[in-house]
Amino acid sequence: MRFRRFAGLIVCSALLLAGARPQMLAAQSEAPQAAPAPVTIGAPSTASSQQAYSLPPEKLAKAIAISRIRNILSITGSVWGLLFLWLLLVTRALAGLERWSQRISDRRWTQGAIFFAAFLIISALADMPLDWIGEHYERSFGISVESWGGWLADAGKTLGLTLLIGVPVLLLFNWIVRRAPRRYWLGAWAVTLPILAFLTFIEPLVVPLFFHQEPLAKNHAALVAKLETVVARTGIDIPPDRMYLLKASAKYTGINAFVAGMGATKRYVMWDTATDQLPDDEVLFVFGHESGHYVLHHIPKGFALSAVGLFFIFWACAGFAAWMVQRFGAHWGVSEFSSRTGFVVLLFSVSIASFLLQPVSSAVSRHFEHQADIFGQEAIHGIVPDPQKTAVAAFNALGQSWLEDPNPNPFIEFWLFDHPSTQHRAEFTLHYDPWANGGHGEFFKN
Repeated sequence: MRFRRFAGLIVCSALLLAGARPQMLAAQSEAPQAAPAPVTIGAPSTASSQQAYSLPPEKLAKAIAISRIRNILSITGSVWGLLFLWLLLVTRALAGLERWSQRISDRRWTQGAIFFAAFLIISALADMPLDWIGEHYERSFGISVESWGGWLADAGKTLGLTLLIGVPVLLLFNWIVRRAPRRYWLGAWAVTLPILAFLTFIEPLVVPLFFHQEPLAKNHAALVAKLETVVARTGIDIPPDRMYLLKASAKYTGINAFVAGMGATKRYVMWDTATDQLPDDEVLFVFGHESGHYVLHHIPKGFALSAVGLFFIFWACAGFAAWMVQRFGAHWGVSEFSSRTGFVVLLFSVSIASFLLQPVSSAVSRHFEHQADIFGQEAIHGIVPDPQKTAVAAFNALGQSWLEDPNPNPFIEFWLFDHPSTQHRAEFTLHYDPWANGGHGEFFKN
């Protein structure tokens, strides 16, 4: 979804390596154009001779094709992002942009606002071709149903939000670099987590700019009553007035759900594609999965891991950026490290680190999602007749609706997937039965 792209752009701009995105019942990392990965329909065979997640032949061919396109675009986008920053530096385009901003105004903050706004706009335009290609294929495979006019409008909203928050954040970080040229990385680290917390808090407030949503109880009162049985079992603090239905069908055919926010903005959001295509028992599993992210404290755990990791990453990137300025500064037109062009060199070093460390962040995310899968299946034990079949059917619905490849390349899964593959999730769920012979679950003792 584009509001997720917005959060990612802001985080990247603010030198953050961990995004404040909502946890979603997605099967892999974001598809091009922020189409979150999947959930599917059709009861899977539980025969041991068949995969727990499978597709009919005509859908399988499409899934293999679109998955390959998504992977190529994802990798290409990451490499292009690094190459684009390098081109801006090596051609001295950024140095020229800084001189231009200085001619427009004598006020330092105004100069910085002009420079960073122009930088973010140019970066967004550079990403537009790959975004367009991704949307084209999502439309051609029937995943996206949004009009091109709507797509452009969403892109405009994303850019507007990026400028609104990204420019002040970049100005703040640039100011920290100027005020503490030797220990600026420590100051940047200190303000990073509050920014992440702020993004997590406001993200649910951004969603209505891109999708219409309404209280889930408005047209699904009976479903909300069933969800309350899961709430009672898990103890999660999500009352009915914080359960929402998102009208995603206006833009996507895929199924999804997510939890987002913290404190006063914490909520559960179910896509209308899920309520339309999934039976209630499977919706209960989805809700249990999403509840697990809160009950298991995945957001604060993510913050803690980010705090430790970013401390060392910022320190290393500061040293690497200083070396690049010393080695290439004269060729790039970087007069001093505290200049705005010099600050983009720092962004470049962080972008390189983010690319190289993506498997680490993906692995952490996959671990959290696996825990949430277990929690979700255990949460509906005793509420639905067969938790195993219910969860497997939900994963098949997820995969089919987004055309997920049942057999993704292991290296691609290792590097890109922030969720376990749909096949791995369904296979684990199919054989997870801790209650056999009087046992109990990992998170529930009954």
